[in-house]
Amino acid sequence: MNRDGNAPNFAYMKNLREHSLAELEVLMTSLGEPKYRAKQIYEWIWQKAASTPDEMTNLSKPLREKLNAQFTIPKVKNNHSQFSSDGTIKNRLQLHDGYFVESVLIPGDKRLTACVSSQVGCSLSCKFCATGFMDRKRNLEFDEIVDEVTLLNDLAMQHHGKKLSNIVFMGMGEPLLNYKNMMMAIEKITSPDGLGMSPRRITVSTAGVAKMITKMGDDKVRFKLALSLHAANDRKRNEIMPINETNNLKTLIEALNYFYKCTGNEITFEYILFKNFNDSIKDAEELVKIYRQVPADLVNIIEYNPIENAQFEKPEEEVVDEFMAYLKSKKVNVHLRRSRGKDIDAACGQLANVGEKAKKKA
Repeated sequence: MNRDGNAPNFAYMKNLREHSLAELEVLMTSLGEPKYRAKQIYEWIWQKAASTPDEMTNLSKPLREKLNAQFTIPKVKNNHSQFSSDGTIKNRLQLHDGYFVESVLIPGDKRLTACVSSQVGCSLSCKFCATGFMDRKRNLEFDEIVDEVTLLNDLAMQHHGKKLSNIVFMGMGEPLLNYKNMMMAIEKITSPDGLGMSPRRITVSTAGVAKMITKMGDDKVRFKLALSLHAANDRKRNEIMPINETNNLKTLIEALNYFYKCTGNEITFEYILFKNFNDSIKDAEELVKIYRQVPADLVNIIEYNPIENAQFEKPEEEVVDEFMAYLKSKKVNVHLRRSRGKDIDAACGQLANVGEKAKKKA
Protein backbone atom coordinates (compact mmCIF):
# COMPACT_ATOMS: atom_id res chain seq x y z
CA MET A 1 0.00 0.00 0.00
CA ASN A 2 1.14 3.56 -0.59
CA ARG A 3 1.22 6.38 1.97
CA ASP A 4 -2.44 7.21 1.25
CA GLY A 5 -3.53 3.66 2.04
CA ASN A 6 -4.37 2.83 -1.59
CA ALA A 7 -3.00 0.24 -3.97
CA PRO A 8 0.19 1.47 -5.69
CA ASN A 9 -0.30 3.11 -9.07
CA PHE A 10 3.12 3.21 -10.64
CA ALA A 11 1.95 5.43 -13.52
CA TYR A 12 1.48 8.31 -11.08
CA MET A 13 3.79 7.53 -8.12
CA LYS A 14 6.96 9.23 -9.32
CA ASN A 15 8.99 9.22 -6.10
CA LEU A 16 10.86 5.92 -6.10
CA ARG A 17 11.42 6.14 -2.34
CA GLU A 18 7.70 5.97 -1.62
CA HIS A 19 7.72 2.26 -2.43
CA SER A 20 8.21 -0.48 0.11
CA LEU A 21 10.37 -3.47 -0.74
CA ALA A 22 7.22 -5.48 -1.50
CA GLU A 23 5.98 -2.77 -3.89
CA LEU A 24 9.35 -2.70 -5.65
CA GLU A 25 9.07 -6.47 -6.13
CA VAL A 26 5.68 -5.95 -7.80
CA LEU A 27 7.22 -3.26 -9.97
CA MET A 28 10.11 -5.51 -11.02
CA THR A 29 7.69 -8.28 -11.99
CA SER A 30 5.65 -5.80 -14.05
CA LEU A 31 8.85 -4.78 -15.86
CA GLY A 32 9.85 -8.37 -16.56
CA GLU A 33 12.74 -8.27 -14.08
CA PRO A 34 13.63 -10.82 -11.35
CA LYS A 35 12.40 -9.97 -7.87
CA TYR A 36 15.90 -9.73 -6.40
CA ARG A 37 16.38 -6.50 -8.33
CA ALA A 38 13.94 -4.89 -5.87
CA LYS A 39 16.29 -5.54 -2.95
CA GLN A 40 19.19 -4.08 -4.91
CA ILE A 41 17.18 -0.92 -5.65
CA TYR A 42 16.04 -0.70 -2.03
CA GLU A 43 19.63 -0.87 -0.81
CA TRP A 44 20.70 1.83 -3.27
CA ILE A 45 17.90 4.10 -2.07
CA TRP A 46 18.27 3.68 1.69
CA GLN A 47 21.77 2.39 2.42
CA LYS A 48 23.79 4.00 -0.35
CA ALA A 49 21.71 7.21 -0.67
CA ALA A 50 21.50 7.07 -4.47
CA SER A 51 20.21 10.27 -6.07
CA THR A 52 19.34 8.78 -9.45
CA PRO A 53 18.86 5.29 -10.92
CA ASP A 54 22.04 5.93 -12.97
CA GLU A 55 24.06 5.46 -9.77
CA MET A 56 22.70 1.90 -9.33
CA THR A 57 25.62 0.29 -11.12
CA ASN A 58 24.69 -3.35 -10.43
CA LEU A 59 21.47 -2.90 -12.42
CA SER A 60 21.40 -3.41 -16.15
CA LYS A 61 21.46 -0.30 -18.31
CA PRO A 62 17.99 -1.06 -19.80
CA LEU A 63 16.50 -1.32 -16.28
CA ARG A 64 18.14 1.94 -15.22
CA GLU A 65 16.67 3.59 -18.31
CA LYS A 66 13.20 2.27 -17.45
CA LEU A 67 13.50 3.59 -13.90
CA ASN A 68 14.73 6.96 -15.14
CA ALA A 69 11.74 7.22 -17.47
CA GLN A 70 9.20 6.58 -14.69
CA PHE A 71 10.68 7.71 -11.38
CA THR A 72 12.68 10.36 -9.63
CA ILE A 73 14.45 10.45 -6.27
CA PRO A 74 13.74 14.02 -5.05
CA LYS A 75 16.58 14.44 -2.55
CA VAL A 76 16.90 17.28 -0.07
CA LYS A 77 19.92 19.46 -0.81
CA ASN A 78 22.11 21.46 1.55
CA ASN A 79 21.76 24.99 0.22
CA HIS A 80 23.95 26.73 2.79
CA SER A 81 25.80 26.00 6.05
CA GLN A 82 26.70 28.39 8.85
CA PHE A 83 29.39 27.60 11.41
CA SER A 84 29.17 28.82 14.99
CA SER A 85 32.15 29.66 17.16
CA ASP A 86 31.03 26.84 19.50
CA GLY A 87 31.10 24.20 16.76
CA THR A 88 27.37 24.17 15.99
CA ILE A 89 26.50 23.92 12.27
CA LYS A 90 23.19 25.26 10.97
CA ASN A 91 22.05 24.17 7.52
CA ARG A 92 19.53 25.70 5.17
CA LEU A 93 18.06 22.76 3.30
CA GLN A 94 16.24 23.16 0.00
CA LEU A 95 13.34 20.85 -0.81
CA HIS A 96 12.41 19.74 -4.31
CA ASP A 97 9.63 22.36 -4.59
CA GLY A 98 11.87 25.28 -3.60
CA TYR A 99 10.91 25.59 0.06
CA PHE A 100 13.57 25.79 2.75
CA VAL A 101 13.85 24.27 6.22
CA GLU A 102 16.67 24.50 8.72
CA SER A 103 18.46 21.77 10.64
CA VAL A 104 21.30 21.90 13.13
CA LEU A 105 24.25 19.68 14.08
CA ILE A 106 25.02 20.26 17.76
CA PRO A 107 28.32 18.93 19.16
CA GLY A 108 28.62 18.13 22.86
CA ASP A 109 31.19 16.58 25.15
CA LYS A 110 29.94 13.07 24.46
CA ARG A 111 27.19 13.62 21.89
CA LEU A 112 26.62 14.69 18.32
CA THR A 113 22.98 15.67 18.10
CA ALA A 114 20.89 16.30 15.00
CA CYS A 115 18.07 18.82 15.47
CA VAL A 116 15.62 18.22 12.62
CA SER A 117 12.54 19.96 11.25
CA SER A 118 9.23 18.28 10.48
CA GLN A 119 7.27 21.05 8.72
CA VAL A 120 7.91 24.02 6.47
CA GLY A 121 6.84 26.74 8.89
CA CYS A 122 4.41 26.10 11.74
CA SER A 123 0.74 26.68 12.50
CA LEU A 124 0.99 26.97 16.30
CA SER A 125 2.18 30.61 16.54
CA CYS A 126 4.13 30.33 19.80
CA LYS A 127 5.04 33.90 20.72
CA PHE A 128 8.72 33.25 21.49
CA CYS A 129 9.64 31.13 18.48
CA ALA A 130 10.86 32.41 15.10
CA THR A 131 9.16 29.56 13.25
CA GLY A 132 5.90 30.51 14.96
CA PHE A 133 5.87 33.77 13.03
CA MET A 134 5.91 31.89 9.72
CA ASP A 135 2.93 30.37 7.96
CA ARG A 136 2.88 26.59 7.70
CA LYS A 137 3.44 25.81 4.03
CA ARG A 138 3.38 22.01 4.19
CA ASN A 139 4.51 18.91 6.04
CA LEU A 140 7.82 17.29 5.26
CA GLU A 141 7.50 13.86 3.66
CA PHE A 142 9.09 10.96 5.51
CA ASP A 143 11.94 10.63 3.01
CA GLU A 144 12.74 14.35 3.35
CA ILE A 145 13.10 13.92 7.12
CA VAL A 146 15.39 10.93 6.52
CA ASP A 147 17.44 13.10 4.14
CA GLU A 148 17.82 15.71 6.89
CA VAL A 149 19.26 13.12 9.23
CA THR A 150 21.49 11.62 6.54
CA LEU A 151 22.93 15.04 5.65
CA LEU A 152 23.63 15.82 9.30
CA ASN A 153 25.20 12.40 9.78
CA ASP A 154 27.50 13.11 6.81
CA LEU A 155 28.48 16.44 8.41
CA ALA A 156 29.16 14.66 11.71
CA MET A 157 31.51 12.25 9.95
CA GLN A 158 33.15 15.05 7.97
CA HIS A 159 33.80 17.39 10.90
CA HIS A 160 34.04 15.04 13.88
CA GLY A 161 34.94 11.66 12.43
CA LYS A 162 31.98 9.88 14.00
CA LYS A 163 28.29 9.32 13.44
CA LEU A 164 25.34 11.04 15.07
CA SER A 165 24.63 9.86 18.59
CA ASN A 166 21.22 11.51 19.07
CA ILE A 167 18.31 12.99 17.11
CA VAL A 168 15.84 15.56 18.44
CA PHE A 169 12.69 16.64 16.61
CA MET A 170 13.03 20.21 17.88
CA GLY A 171 13.47 22.12 14.63
CA MET A 172 10.84 23.88 12.55
CA GLY A 173 7.25 22.72 12.92
CA GLU A 174 5.18 20.56 15.29
CA PRO A 175 6.12 16.91 14.68
CA LEU A 176 2.89 15.52 16.13
CA LEU A 177 0.93 17.44 13.47
CA ASN A 178 2.94 15.50 10.88
CA TYR A 179 2.55 12.24 12.74
CA LYS A 180 2.47 9.74 9.90
CA ASN A 181 5.57 11.05 8.16
CA MET A 182 7.40 11.47 11.47
CA MET A 183 6.69 7.86 12.40
CA MET A 184 7.68 6.55 8.97
CA ALA A 185 10.92 8.53 9.11
CA ILE A 186 11.79 7.21 12.58
CA GLU A 187 11.02 3.67 11.43
CA LYS A 188 13.47 4.12 8.54
CA ILE A 189 16.12 5.82 10.69
CA THR A 190 16.02 3.03 13.28
CA SER A 191 15.74 0.07 10.90
CA PRO A 192 18.76 -2.08 9.97
CA ASP A 193 18.30 -1.11 6.31
CA GLY A 194 18.41 2.58 7.28
CA LEU A 195 20.77 4.24 9.79
CA GLY A 196 20.18 1.56 12.41
CA MET A 197 19.98 4.11 15.25
CA SER A 198 18.44 3.11 18.57
CA PRO A 199 15.01 4.72 19.13
CA ARG A 200 16.15 5.42 22.69
CA ARG A 201 18.47 8.05 21.21
CA ILE A 202 15.59 9.90 19.55
CA THR A 203 13.51 12.56 21.31
CA VAL A 204 10.32 14.02 19.86
CA SER A 205 9.40 17.44 21.23
CA THR A 206 5.83 18.72 21.17
CA ALA A 207 4.12 21.97 22.10
CA GLY A 208 1.35 19.78 23.49
CA VAL A 209 -1.04 17.94 21.15
CA ALA A 210 -2.80 15.79 23.75
CA LYS A 211 -4.63 13.38 21.43
CA MET A 212 -1.40 12.60 19.55
CA ILE A 213 0.51 12.05 22.80
CA THR A 214 -2.19 9.52 23.64
CA LYS A 215 -1.85 7.96 20.19
CA MET A 216 1.90 7.54 20.73
CA GLY A 217 1.02 5.59 23.85
CA ASP A 218 -1.40 3.40 21.90
CA ASP A 219 1.27 2.89 19.22
CA LYS A 220 3.81 1.83 21.90
CA VAL A 221 6.51 4.09 20.49
CA ARG A 222 10.04 3.49 21.72
CA PHE A 223 11.50 7.00 21.53
CA LYS A 224 11.60 9.70 24.22
CA LEU A 225 9.12 12.55 24.58
CA ALA A 226 9.72 16.19 25.51
CA LEU A 227 6.91 18.61 26.31
CA SER A 228 7.58 22.29 25.62
CA LEU A 229 5.94 23.56 28.80
CA HIS A 230 7.33 27.11 29.31
CA ALA A 231 4.59 28.09 31.76
CA ALA A 232 3.05 26.10 34.59
CA ASN A 233 -0.43 27.63 34.66
CA ASP A 234 -3.02 27.88 31.92
CA ARG A 235 -3.31 31.67 31.96
CA LYS A 236 0.35 32.25 31.17
CA ARG A 237 0.62 29.31 28.81
CA ASN A 238 -2.41 30.56 26.84
CA GLU A 239 -0.66 33.90 26.47
CA ILE A 240 2.51 32.54 24.86
CA MET A 241 1.28 29.25 23.37
CA PRO A 242 -2.19 29.46 21.75
CA ILE A 243 -2.34 25.65 21.47
CA ASN A 244 -2.93 25.56 25.25
CA GLU A 245 -6.44 26.95 24.73
CA THR A 246 -7.47 23.57 23.26
CA ASN A 247 -4.84 21.43 25.02
CA ASN A 248 -4.76 22.73 28.58
CA LEU A 249 -2.44 21.50 31.32
CA LYS A 250 -4.98 19.11 32.85
CA THR A 251 -5.49 17.43 29.47
CA LEU A 252 -1.75 17.27 28.83
CA ILE A 253 -1.03 15.79 32.24
CA GLU A 254 -3.58 13.04 31.58
CA ALA A 255 -2.08 12.36 28.14
CA LEU A 256 1.49 12.25 29.49
CA ASN A 257 0.53 9.81 32.22
CA TYR A 258 -1.21 7.60 29.67
CA PHE A 259 1.87 7.76 27.41
CA TYR A 260 4.12 6.69 30.27
CA LYS A 261 1.74 3.92 31.35
CA CYS A 262 1.76 2.49 27.83
CA THR A 263 5.45 2.90 27.01
CA GLY A 264 7.53 3.57 30.13
CA ASN A 265 9.54 5.98 27.98
CA GLU A 266 11.41 8.97 29.32
CA ILE A 267 9.49 12.26 29.56
CA THR A 268 11.21 15.66 29.80
CA PHE A 269 9.74 19.10 30.46
CA GLU A 270 11.29 21.99 28.50
CA TYR A 271 10.98 25.37 30.23
CA ILE A 272 12.35 28.59 28.72
CA LEU A 273 12.83 31.34 31.29
CA PHE A 274 11.44 34.75 30.28
CA LYS A 275 12.30 37.83 32.33
CA ASN A 276 9.45 38.98 34.60
CA PHE A 277 7.04 36.47 33.05
CA ASN A 278 7.70 32.93 34.26
CA ASP A 279 10.88 33.27 36.32
CA SER A 280 9.59 33.97 39.84
CA ILE A 281 9.64 31.62 42.81
CA LYS A 282 5.86 31.37 42.51
CA ASP A 283 6.34 30.15 38.93
CA ALA A 284 8.86 27.63 40.23
CA GLU A 285 6.32 26.44 42.81
CA GLU A 286 3.74 25.88 40.07
CA LEU A 287 6.32 24.02 38.00
CA VAL A 288 7.04 21.69 40.92
CA LYS A 289 3.31 20.89 41.17
CA ILE A 290 3.18 19.95 37.48
CA TYR A 291 6.38 17.89 37.80
CA ARG A 292 4.91 15.86 40.65
CA GLN A 293 1.81 14.97 38.63
CA VAL A 294 3.79 13.32 35.82
CA PRO A 295 6.55 10.66 35.98
CA ALA A 296 8.96 13.09 34.28
CA ASP A 297 12.66 12.27 34.31
CA LEU A 298 13.95 15.79 33.91
CA VAL A 299 13.14 19.49 33.70
CA ASN A 300 15.34 21.29 31.19
CA ILE A 301 15.63 25.00 32.00
CA ILE A 302 16.51 26.77 28.75
CA GLU A 303 18.07 30.14 28.09
CA TYR A 304 15.88 32.50 26.10
CA ASN A 305 17.32 33.43 22.73
CA PRO A 306 16.13 36.76 21.28
CA ILE A 307 14.30 36.84 17.94
CA GLU A 308 12.73 39.54 15.81
CA ASN A 309 9.04 40.31 16.53
CA ALA A 310 9.18 39.04 20.13
CA GLN A 311 9.48 41.32 23.18
CA PHE A 312 10.82 38.78 25.67
CA GLU A 313 14.12 39.16 27.49
CA LYS A 314 16.52 36.82 29.20
CA PRO A 315 16.49 36.95 33.05
CA GLU A 316 19.56 37.96 35.02
CA GLU A 317 21.86 35.13 36.06
CA GLU A 318 20.99 35.48 39.75
CA VAL A 319 17.29 35.03 38.93
CA VAL A 320 18.10 31.88 36.98
CA ASP A 321 20.24 30.61 39.85
CA GLU A 322 17.45 31.22 42.39
CA PHE A 323 14.90 29.47 40.16
CA MET A 324 17.19 26.46 39.75
CA ALA A 325 18.02 26.37 43.45
CA TYR A 326 14.36 26.30 44.42
CA LEU A 327 13.63 23.39 42.07
CA LYS A 328 16.60 21.45 43.41
CA SER A 329 15.46 22.10 46.99
CA LYS A 330 12.19 20.38 46.08
CA LYS A 331 13.98 17.30 44.71
CA VAL A 332 13.29 18.15 41.06
CA ASN A 333 15.78 16.65 38.63
CA VAL A 334 16.65 19.85 36.80
CA HIS A 335 19.31 20.80 34.25
CA LEU A 336 20.23 24.20 32.85
CA ARG A 337 20.62 23.84 29.10
CA ARG A 338 22.97 26.43 27.68
CA SER A 339 22.06 27.36 24.14
CA ARG A 340 24.41 26.49 21.31
CA GLY A 341 24.79 28.35 18.02
CA LYS A 342 23.35 31.68 19.18
CA ASP A 343 25.77 33.63 16.97
CA ILE A 344 24.26 32.03 13.84
CA ASP A 345 20.60 32.01 14.97
CA ALA A 346 20.73 28.25 15.46
CA ALA A 347 19.69 28.14 19.12
CA CYS A 348 16.35 27.11 20.61
CA GLY A 349 13.51 29.14 19.10
CA GLN A 350 15.64 30.86 16.46
CA LEU A 351 15.20 28.56 13.46
CA ALA A 352 13.54 29.92 10.31
CA ASN A 353 15.35 33.27 10.23
CA VAL A 354 17.71 32.40 7.38
CA GLY A 355 15.41 29.97 5.58
CA GLU A 356 12.47 32.34 5.33
CA LYS A 357 14.64 35.21 4.13
CA ALA A 358 16.17 32.94 1.52
CA LYS A 359 12.72 31.90 0.30
CA LYS A 360 11.70 35.53 -0.13
CA LYS A 361 14.83 36.21 -2.20
CA ALA A 362 14.45 33.11 -4.37
